[in-house]
Amino acid sequence: MSVVTGTYKPRVRCYDTYQLSLKFERCLDSEVVTFETLSDDYSKIVFLHNDRYIEFHSQSGFYYKTRIPKFGRDFSYHYPSCDLYFVGASSEVYRLNLEQGRYLNPLQTDAAENNVCDINSVHGLFATGTIEGRVECWDPRTRGRVGVLDCALSSVTADSEINSLPTISALKFNGALTMAVGTSTGQVLLYDLRSDKPLLVKDHQYGLPIKSVHFQDSLDLILSADSRIIKMWNKNSGKIFTSLEPEHDLNDVCLYPSSGMLLTANEAPKMGIYYIPVLGPAPRWCSFLDNLTEELEENPESTVYDDYKFVTKKDLENLGLTHLIGSPFLRAYMHGFFMDIRLYHKVKLMLNPFAYEEYRKDKIRQKIEETRAQRVQLKKLPKVNKELALKLIEEEEEKQKSTWKKKVKSLPNILTDDRFKVMFENPDFQVDEESEEFRLLNPLVSKISEKRKKKLRLLEQQELHGKEEEEEPEGKPSDAESSESSDDEKDWVAEVRKQRRLLQQEEKVKRQEQLREDQQTVLKPQFYEIKAGEEFRSFKDSATKQKLMNKTLEDRLKLEAKNGTLSVSDTTVGSKQLTFTLKKSEQQKKQQEAEKLHRQERKAVRRSAGHLRSRPRRGRPFH
Repeated sequence: MSVVTGTYKPRVRCYDTYQLSLKFERCLDSEVVTFETLSDDYSKIVFLHNDRYIEFHSQSGFYYKTRIPKFGRDFSYHYPSCDLYFVGASSEVYRLNLEQGRYLNPLQTDAAENNVCDINSVHGLFATGTIEGRVECWDPRTRGRVGVLDCALSSVTADSEINSLPTISALKFNGALTMAVGTSTGQVLLYDLRSDKPLLVKDHQYGLPIKSVHFQDSLDLILSADSRIIKMWNKNSGKIFTSLEPEHDLNDVCLYPSSGMLLTANEAPKMGIYYIPVLGPAPRWCSFLDNLTEELEENPESTVYDDYKFVTKKDLENLGLTHLIGSPFLRAYMHGFFMDIRLYHKVKLMLNPFAYEEYRKDKIRQKIEETRAQRVQLKKLPKVNKELALKLIEEEEEKQKSTWKKKVKSLPNILTDDRFKVMFENPDFQVDEESEEFRLLNPLVSKISEKRKKKLRLLEQQELHGKEEEEEPEGKPSDAESSESSDDEKDWVAEVRKQRRLLQQEEKVKRQEQLREDQQTVLKPQFYEIKAGEEFRSFKDSATKQKLMNKTLEDRLKLEAKNGTLSVSDTTVGSKQLTFTLKKSEQQKKQQEAEKLHRQERKAVRRSAGHLRSRPRRGRPFH
């Protein structure tokens, strides 16, 4: 299990390491200064809060809360007597007995305040670090002080610069006789309890208070951490083993037992987890880390000849070092020799003092080649839509010139996009420049298209001759072309009208040619078969019907337009607009004629009936 506390909001989280998941989360009333688990699992946890309260949590949740007289800073649990020792902003060390459930008489120290404390697990010695830079050791059995260490004077050396009195900020026992003390000025002092002089003083050189100290027994290392860095150094010689500098400030460091894993509490939402295989194996619940490190360390050893340069006999002659053959400076290997890379560079610099100029020219050449590689490079134009591809290449070159000057982000090119790949491969996508829609939508293609066709012919000739580099066709530069194209765009309306007139003239010529062809054709007698169920009226109707069925849709539409049943008009964008008028069938005509005769007969009958009623009867006078 792994227990972590955090702030805003104050809460505690418990993680199940074997399941790599969050087991539970509990919110608290105030921030936690420090905590400790009194059992092997999470069933008994003690929290010391920054508002003088002490909370006891069980497996089910909050269990009990009590208060100490002064603000607490640290506490330790004495297992044989079930006592909790609390130190804080007071000269007294408060004792809370968990078996009796009451406070015992406190320990009276000589310090004004106490910052940290620790209990030796071997012989039960209780030690507290004071604000005056001393460490006081007490025997819990007799409740008497057995010794005092003045660490403030011992931490001051000739090399260190101290602006204030060092206070004790970290304290840790290791075994029966070893103790490590961290000060607020960034020093770590290693003591043997049998002596009042430190065995070793290690300075972090940052001037920040030491937050935590841990012992790593397998390699005889000490891990000391302040808010900025974690240093690992040998406890016998003080030589640095390695160091870690996280991105965020550190609050505490936890070394997983018998492994190479470090867990850090940071000023960030996520904890820092580091795995150093040299310190030990990965824990059982994350053994997959060993497999990852084995894959990373497949070739950890460097080759023997990393710092050597391989040269041939010809190279030695050019360098003037043939007299070194057989000496220790050259090692024979295969068809050449290995020589020290530093010697090689020195000799080459003496022979060629202008090597830097050559290096500079090579760098400039590489930069130019990189910029050329970014351009659109096509060895040959595609088979379909060659003019369109050439137009896109020219536009891309203009874009690159503008982006080189203005540093504008360039957009992807159609030629290199796989989505438009078929447009330059399938002949069905060939642009018909002779169509009516294309000519009306693109009226300003006269001058530009002619120049592009010239360039296209030159490119085709170069492809035939097997030339790889494209030559710019003779004529005006690109700036002149762009200016001319901009002038053409101003006369867009005039060009559209001109294209319309040309299209009308072409249509008129086509109609005259079609009329001549119709006059020249010789009609031959044709036989028609009357299908069963059809009534034969005249040869003329069947012939016209058959002729209409054989004609194309365009001819039928023109015939209907001539009869008045269809009107065709052009839109502004070159498309066609059609209006249909439905024809009446023969049956509808007969029915309308019959209805008309019926109406006329009824009118005649009404007229005759009215005429008879208006006549007076004979033989009877009026009264």
